Amino acid sequence: MAPSTDLTLKPGTEWATTWQRCLVAAPEAFRGERVLNLWNGTWRPDGRPLPATTPVDGTPIAGPPRLDAATAHRAVRASLDQHRAWRTVPLADRRARVCATLDALTEHRDLLALLLVWEIGKPWRAARADVDRAIDGVRWYAGEIDRMTEGRSPLPGPVSNIASWNYPMSVLVHAMLVQALAGNAVIAKTPTDGGLACLTLASALAVREGLPVTLVSGSGGELSEALVRAPEIGCVSFVGGRDTGARVATAVADLGKRHILEQEGLNTWGLWNFTDWEGFGSRIRKTFEYGKQRCTAYPRFVVQRSAFADFLAVYLPAVRALTLGHPLAVASPDDDLPDPDLGPLINAAKAKELTDQVAEAMSRGAVPLHRGELAAGRFLPGQDTSAYVAPVALLGPPPASPLHHAEPFGPVDTIVLVDTEAELLAAMNVSNGALVATLSCDDRATYERLAPQIRAFKVGHGVPRSRGDREELFGGFGASWRGAFVGGELLVRAVTEGESAEERLPGNFPDYHLMP
Repeated sequence: MAPSTDLTLKPGTEWATTWQRCLVAAPEAFRGERVLNLWNGTWRPDGRPLPATTPVDGTPIAGPPRLDAATAHRAVRASLDQHRAWRTVPLADRRARVCATLDALTEHRDLLALLLVWEIGKPWRAARADVDRAIDGVRWYAGEIDRMTEGRSPLPGPVSNIASWNYPMSVLVHAMLVQALAGNAVIAKTPTDGGLACLTLASALAVREGLPVTLVSGSGGELSEALVRAPEIGCVSFVGGRDTGARVATAVADLGKRHILEQEGLNTWGLWNFTDWEGFGSRIRKTFEYGKQRCTAYPRFVVQRSAFADFLAVYLPAVRALTLGHPLAVASPDDDLPDPDLGPLINAAKAKELTDQVAEAMSRGAVPLHRGELAAGRFLPGQDTSAYVAPVALLGPPPASPLHHAEPFGPVDTIVLVDTEAELLAAMNVSNGALVATLSCDDRATYERLAPQIRAFKVGHGVPRSRGDREELFGGFGASWRGAFVGGELLVRAVTEGESAEERLPGNFPDYHLMP
């Protein structure tokens, strides 16, 4: 595909226009060129704003106003006061306020989605889906909350949320609203890498309806003492990488604190004694959604050596057909927004890191099966493309490479060839636990024999798995998860207490592992 040279930014989607819409929609939360922190029920101009740019094209955008540790402690103490008042509010009233918040989020759906495009580079369709999944998911909980909270009570203190940047609405805001619905005040730290304005707008709409929300910005190292270790905190909910997650896990284990820690794992797709290549080929393109910047992305394919030629025959055409470009670039002002398979990564530093990892892996023996080119993408004339990475597929990543055992969080696939079932299982379990996995094999009995040996919370038979919505449960095996599992009624159970002091929640805890 030849690169486009006559594209323009879709009128009305400019960052300056988007920011002005925020000032109109929630003037209490946005001031001038900065956002405010929210604690003790008040929007406050404290914290030192850091400069920030969008990964989309390098345009300057609002950066996080970082609080110091002392102010964060005051915010946590104020949240405990909110929590003690909120936990006595009747469930019917809590539900009415949460539903009013959902109505407000629906009204501002497109603005929230546009903020996700600018702040984290999410293509328009995926950004709207992120907002919709948050709204629809919480509405389901609002209809089911009576049975889920029967015989249960809110936690002794507020829930502290520290989440990654990639799903601000469908993961973080969704969790916050369900936690509040269950009777808890909620605290959230804005992700350092993006999502600040989107979360600020969503929080402003929630506070207007009387929900006990605290939203603060700051470095994890400086705020962790307050957001993780403070005695006022009733539960810590974390979504992010293993290094940071391990530090949080150590802290909450020492304190005996309720926790939900979702960490990364290398999700794998195995193909063994398999022949439905047409069906498999139709699913490859979707695995690159949002540039594989998802906790349930599949960046590793483990392929039976004798089937490698058949694998390549469907895999390579699908990867070569992927589209890349600016999520808001159009050929004509009247055109709909584009739907590229890939936008930018979260920032230029991540793009460079991943590009360097690919180069290092190749220098150590990995074989490049496909290397896309940015020149084929759809970009504005002269725009900054430093956060973009074209798709790459490598055969045989060397054991010394991070691409061998860790999630790349970008559009890089690695393929490993195996000859025996033992090799298949070892390659699929290389990261000591994962959130999801898939095994494609023709024989159902073979799948049922091998799937329990794959260390992933969800294993699909020939189809990809995801976090799921509504009643579907979610967790992880091994080092990919610590603490209580979530999804469906388990999310509510994780942030409430039962009548028995001896209750054992399903989850992966230091002293036990209990499946639902």
